[in-house]
Amino acid sequence: MQWLMSFRVLWGIRKPFHLAPGYFRCQPLSGVGAPRWNDYSVPEEFNFASDVLDYWTQMEKEGKRGPNPALWWVNDQGDELKWSFRELTDLSRRAANVFTQICGLQQGDRLALILPRVPEWWLVTIGCIRAGIIFMPGTIQLKAKDILYRLQVSKAKGIVTTDTLASEVDSLASECPTLKTKLLVSDQSHQGWLDLRSLIKSASPDHTCIKSKTLDPMAIFFTSGTTGFPKMAKHSHGFALRSSFPSSLRFPTLEHCSAGGEALLPEDQEQWRRQTGLLLYEIYGQSETGVSCGTLRGMKIKPGSMGKGIPPFDVQIIDDKGNSLPFNTEGNIGIRMKPTKPIGLFMGYEDNPVKTAEVECGDFYNSGDRATMDEEGYIWFLGRNDDIINTSGYRIGPAEVENALAEHPAVAESAVVSSLDPIRREVVKAFIVLTPEFVSHDRDQLTKELQQHVKSVTAPYKYPRKVEFVSELPKTVTGKIKRSDLRKKELGQM
Repeated sequence: MQWLMSFRVLWGIRKPFHLAPGYFRCQPLSGVGAPRWNDYSVPEEFNFASDVLDYWTQMEKEGKRGPNPALWWVNDQGDELKWSFRELTDLSRRAANVFTQICGLQQGDRLALILPRVPEWWLVTIGCIRAGIIFMPGTIQLKAKDILYRLQVSKAKGIVTTDTLASEVDSLASECPTLKTKLLVSDQSHQGWLDLRSLIKSASPDHTCIKSKTLDPMAIFFTSGTTGFPKMAKHSHGFALRSSFPSSLRFPTLEHCSAGGEALLPEDQEQWRRQTGLLLYEIYGQSETGVSCGTLRGMKIKPGSMGKGIPPFDVQIIDDKGNSLPFNTEGNIGIRMKPTKPIGLFMGYEDNPVKTAEVECGDFYNSGDRATMDEEGYIWFLGRNDDIINTSGYRIGPAEVENALAEHPAVAESAVVSSLDPIRREVVKAFIVLTPEFVSHDRDQLTKELQQHVKSVTAPYKYPRKVEFVSELPKTVTGKIKRSDLRKKELGQM
């Protein structure tokens, strides 16, 4: 039980980060000597609901913890809701009973969870964890075809969503033979849907949590689908256990801000600094990994870098055979997964062993993203492997050109891809959405101005030899630019 005591201490720690034990300090986080969770004991069994939430509930009952709520929710209108640990435990046990006793869901069944940021999101996730039901979160920006794909490929037996998407689900339910349960979180009723709030209110609070293995499946995260159909990245209960490290860094006031999803633009960082007085640090992760790299409190700041690997991950730059590359050499971002896979790295793509095998590269998981690592272990993102442009022997990451374009007042947003060229084989092409003030400007003149601007702020060979102005860029439901669609357009495949 020593691991659990350490876990509980970390969960509640309030000391500055630099006072943490040596093996949790920020430097070094990658390379030889980097800390790995696997160097310490990992429990055979773990369940977030019983090992963490129920533990703090007991501490609350015994008066051994402060008055801070377990959940404090505030909406845009200023309405507030606070739940103590006891209340959250009670409600999540009721939710687990709703899923198992009323809906007939069993351990291992899949439940689609498509909700905005409402308290019920936590009741569903913790209720699923208690019952061993695999939850699959999704954004409310999903369209009918996106929901249909997720329900069909996952063989989901239930869905929880709001009234705004209920009609969309009804229109496709007949094409989802495994879907048996539809639960609604809304103040409005909808025919054929069960009212989750009322069911939780009337359900029994008595529930026995499953005994889950640390490596038993807990959740499925769908990838963003930037390179094709979204894949199902399956994560274990250990994914929640890994959260003990970042969750230990609690401070009384906001002191550190991070952002990820796309490369940070310098002007975004500067605007954030002006508005908040704080720097905005870049982090990096995938559906398969969670946050795997970042600039953490106590680390030296290198603008433009996404920081270092975060424990328990040993992050390296590797070649296509899984060999670690020298410093400042372009390669794939890899996470060491042998001899022991680290807690937090996905279990594999559900029902897709071929894709799972494709990302296994020697002793590493190959992220498919390109980057370099400097002598201090800081990682510098270049782009997806497919996004890298090879022109006249120069390898150019799209983010470099997009960042340069973003500094020009005419550019609202841009996407850079390769375009075929008879002389250079490939050249840089920029798809640009203009700001309203520049929409009426002469396009030929504006093209020359933008090309010259890029030459002036970065290496001249990186400038876009081709420019196309568009009204919008293709994006995934999570807002990421789909450069793959633009490449297909360039090749005449769309």
